Amino acid sequence: MTRNEIDKEYKWDLSDLFSNDEAWQKAFDEIEPLAQDLNHHKGHLLDSADTLLKGIEVHDLIDRKLTNIVTYSRLKLDENTKASKYQMMSSQAESLVAKVGALTAFFAPELMQSDLETVTKLMRENEGLKIYRQFFEDLYRNQPHILDEKIENILVQTEEIGATAANAYGMLLNADMTFEPAVDKIGNSHPLSNGTYVPLMMSSDRVLRKDTMKKYYASYSAHINTIATLMQSEVKKNIFFAKTRHFESARQAALFSNNVPVAVPDALIEAVHEKLPAFHHYMKIRKKALGLDEMHLYDIYNPIVDDIEYKVPYKEAQTTVIEALKPLGDDYVGTLKEAYQQRWIDVYETEGKRSGAYSWGTYDSRPYVLLNYKDNVDSMFTLAHELGHSMHSYLTHQHQPFVYGNYSIFVAEVASTTNEALLNHYLMETLEDDKKKKYILNHYLEQFRGTIFRQTMFAEFERDIHAHVEAGGALTAEYMCNHYLELNKLYFGDDVVIDDLIKYEWARIPHMYYNFYVYQYATGFSAAVAFADKIVNEGQDAVNAYLEFLSSGSSDYPIHILRKAGVDMEKAQTVEHALNVFEASVKAFEKLL
Repeated sequence: MTRNEIDKEYKWDLSDLFSNDEAWQKAFDEIEPLAQDLNHHKGHLLDSADTLLKGIEVHDLIDRKLTNIVTYSRLKLDENTKASKYQMMSSQAESLVAKVGALTAFFAPELMQSDLETVTKLMRENEGLKIYRQFFEDLYRNQPHILDEKIENILVQTEEIGATAANAYGMLLNADMTFEPAVDKIGNSHPLSNGTYVPLMMSSDRVLRKDTMKKYYASYSAHINTIATLMQSEVKKNIFFAKTRHFESARQAALFSNNVPVAVPDALIEAVHEKLPAFHHYMKIRKKALGLDEMHLYDIYNPIVDDIEYKVPYKEAQTTVIEALKPLGDDYVGTLKEAYQQRWIDVYETEGKRSGAYSWGTYDSRPYVLLNYKDNVDSMFTLAHELGHSMHSYLTHQHQPFVYGNYSIFVAEVASTTNEALLNHYLMETLEDDKKKKYILNHYLEQFRGTIFRQTMFAEFERDIHAHVEAGGALTAEYMCNHYLELNKLYFGDDVVIDDLIKYEWARIPHMYYNFYVYQYATGFSAAVAFADKIVNEGQDAVNAYLEFLSSGSSDYPIHILRKAGVDMEKAQTVEHALNVFEASVKAFEKLL
């Protein structure tokens, strides 16, 4: 459908950002003079408490207004990516960001010339500065890793060169690699690409799944030495920047920005290893449910429960999500109802609309949700997921000043996944149809497989290859393929035939170029499971702690915010608790089957 064919109630209302495009243009024109005004403070930020406060306030105002400008142009473009007007506005916004960035680039380096003790004295002289204590502490925490101006300039210039490996890998995967079509059991050909691989692997046609895996990894095998060279370059780049900035390891450097100790991913890997027998048991159940004498890795995407009609129209999904999230209290649910009634959500797919789903807004706007809703269970879970992000943003904006009005990527998926876990619990408690229960529980177990076990295996591989180079080893294609194959054998156990082709899988994972990012999927999911379990079983105290977490923004480091809410990610017990939930869910699934 075109956007004009969609009823108004199913389209988001962006008027609290800007009433119209003319208002956007007016705000756009006000930004550069503000940036020039801040630039006049260059060299004088630390002259007095008053000048420091004035400089920070202007800097925040620019950031706040600029975020509104960028967000509106992108949201309007995402309504219809073919709209030339919003393509132009989005491009103008990007250019403005660059221009403002040049005018304000002096800000952080000038502050870094001082120290926390000096700024603490200034805070005592002006009450308005006290709100920025966490901001200053985090800023000056970086001082041991900031080098002199000459070296910093060199490092800035090398960042673009440092991105070469990731950029070349992206071009290879997305532009240059080709795949031979996969063939099904009756001889039909199916186009194979990085985008079609997983959908084909979910087919009920086992011949097609097997041929898909064979043809897919044949292409990676043909390029494996090139990809290995790019991966080695990426790892060496990470180690170079870490050593240059006086970190003990590349991993410590990557975790530093969120103030996350290396004990956190280590505790994750340790806990997952302890619970691998439960995962192996799930694989055994899958093998039996699919009626296979041998279960190969090309069988693990195939849904166990697929002979089911389970439609969920949008109105029903709205109601179900509300019911599932009632344990979070009247205020939380009341805000969700506002989200429906006040049109935070752009619901249906239309011509030119951006694909996928997200939650996105600004400190001054509603946290909007983009969906491409289909009448199915996955879309209902997506609605719950994105509303989790939106409520995290909404409560943060309600309770934190602008400087702390965002939250760390380390906790970004916690609220969304908590909502999904609560929805899963509600459905398992209220559904009467056993087939639907099996479908929902299998959906939940697959989230564990894909998010905790799979991402932890990636994290372990990433940790090991960096440690191998830091110890003086070479990252050859043979080393990485063999090590990845052994990890698959460890994680999947004896009831899965570990096809030799899987040794090339690491080469298809773009997140390997994200510098120790993947572990956060697993830690976020584990924290969410812990929160959901506490909310269901411990009552109001757990709810209050969770809502406090949602309201904290970046007012403290993410590890500390989670700990205050009762979830300690530095201890293996948190992940162990999530894995105990997985183990109990496996047993429940086995009983249903």
